[in-house]
Amino acid sequence: MEDSCSVSSPRRIVSLSKRRQASVSFEDPDDKSSRFGEPGEHGPKPSEVYGFVGSITTIVATAVFLVWAYVPETWLHSIGIFYYPSRYWALAIPTYAMVTIVLALGFYIGLNFMSTPPPTSLNTIFDEFSREPSSFEPSMEGDDQPIEPYSDIGIDRINHLMFNDVK
Repeated sequence: MEDSCSVSSPRRIVSLSKRRQASVSFEDPDDKSSRFGEPGEHGPKPSEVYGFVGSITTIVATAVFLVWAYVPETWLHSIGIFYYPSRYWALAIPTYAMVTIVLALGFYIGLNFMSTPPPTSLNTIFDEFSREPSSFEPSMEGDDQPIEPYSDIGIDRINHLMFNDVK
């Protein structure tokens, strides 16, 4: 569409053909593929670089671990690798990691149970942000009634609505 003799500006692209006829076409503001030199966009973002390096490192580490864990010692010796950790650690490290994760989850659940008040405690119903219903009597007549101030619904009213109307 454009030839090598085009001039780019932020608002329009002026295409100069070989016959020196000028034609004006406007850019699509949603088309980000044709924009060059926008301020603030110089190269990849650091998070993209860290993600790429992290994914490549993970793949390489997994490949090295699997080679170390499953390739026989004679093959490792034939390619010149003589020093490596004991095969015991091929099972011990993942097992220790899994046990650590399970214990951490168990500890987290236990800590939440310990910090939660018992069901019979009034702290499960009222706290420092609770609001008692106030007596609100609007002085306006007619259909225009102001909105009542918000408050917590009492446990007696909740129980009455949930359990007394059931037949």
